[in-house]
Amino acid sequence: MADFNDSEASMSPKSTGEALSSFKHGLMLPGAILNNSSVLNDEECGLATMLCEQHQAHLMDGWPMPGTDDDKKHAFFKQVQTLHDTYPAQGGLATYIERAKDLLTASQEGSNPLSGWKPSVPEGQRLELGSEHYDALEKEGLDQVKHCGFVLVAGGLGERLGYGDIKLRLPSESCTMTTYLQLYIGQILHLQARYGDGRKFPLAIMVSDDTRDRTQEMLEQGGWFGMEEGQITLMKQEKVAAIQDSTAALALDPDDPFTILTKPHGHGDVHALMHSSGTAKRWKDTGCKWAVFMQDTNGLALHTLAPVLGVSKSMELEVNSMAVPRKAKQAVGGIAKLTHDDGRQMTLNVEYNQLDPLLREGDGAGDVNEPNTGFSAYPGNINQLVFALDPYSKVLEETRGMLDEFVNPKYADANKMAFKKPTRLECMMQSWRELNLSVVVMNLRCIGGW
Repeated sequence: MADFNDSEASMSPKSTGEALSSFKHGLMLPGAILNNSSVLNDEECGLATMLCEQHQAHLMDGWPMPGTDDDKKHAFFKQVQTLHDTYPAQGGLATYIERAKDLLTASQEGSNPLSGWKPSVPEGQRLELGSEHYDALEKEGLDQVKHCGFVLVAGGLGERLGYGDIKLRLPSESCTMTTYLQLYIGQILHLQARYGDGRKFPLAIMVSDDTRDRTQEMLEQGGWFGMEEGQITLMKQEKVAAIQDSTAALALDPDDPFTILTKPHGHGDVHALMHSSGTAKRWKDTGCKWAVFMQDTNGLALHTLAPVLGVSKSMELEVNSMAVPRKAKQAVGGIAKLTHDDGRQMTLNVEYNQLDPLLREGDGAGDVNEPNTGFSAYPGNINQLVFALDPYSKVLEETRGMLDEFVNPKYADANKMAFKKPTRLECMMQSWRELNLSVVVMNLRCIGGW
């Protein structure tokens, strides 16, 4: 099993020279750093300078004189370096802080990120299970199954489900109590045995600090559930710095003044990990043509793989998103085609709390059910994606897998300055489609509920 689990391999690392090339030591550093300059090396002084240039000197306020907690000071800068190296955008931690400032300013002002965009029904195909059209696409797609690699996003725990362990350990049903991890691997092995033509199907699993050890333990105890160890790659997602207020001031851990509080960055990190771990390139070099993305508790995810591939192959799609029927105003993101006033177009998931207001700005009716189907014209997103690996790999090289981010602060006052609790920037795996729109061609298929 390949295991990319340290900061050097988890995201796109930047050398110390690259990291600090734009920072000079001539900035007037706060007294706490000047007082400790004798115990800090050049790299640490450079990181301190970067933090001060980004108005983060408060992180080092109150540090004691040399000889006291020196190990903790070095550990602090080691964490800063990790936060810098593991953020996939050029510029590392400084870029993260700058983006946070911009997004928090927009949030304070109440700016709508979709301002200037008009929604319309997305183009695509509607497949009905058992129809001749479905069967024809399934037959065409079965020939593509042997070219697939599978990506499982599994960085979270089951706390929201009232379950304290990793979600992959949840039972997929109550008769045999087969876990989701065992179910997914079993399904992939079945496809491999029947359609693989001797090829071993690779599986990449995105894990986190919360789930990595338990996922690896589960695999080892289960004997990899029938897979060969080398078929599975674990890619560890790192966290990002937490933000304490609308000035984008980073937050310290309340239990440790030498540690920056961190939070998950969102499941969108899977694309950066596919790049930084070399997984996408390795798959492409070994003949893989399709990367199939799925989340950790969707037991039906692979049941419709063949017709999905049939659509992608027949229409030469670069990205294909599976969707399901969705009731109007249902608390599920809807996929929509957006056209900007300047002529730009993109097809992507729009969160349900944004979709209805956006539609009301247009025709005034909002998100309503169609009389002939009883469902909204904007089907529900389930984060089941198929990427053509060749264009996907090229875009990863250009972007490092960096996605558009958002911030969702919970304000503590009407001035929108203080937060009830620290927040962070987040990204979602489906937001990848907003990048390189000249490359990505979306097609939508809506599988009937069953």
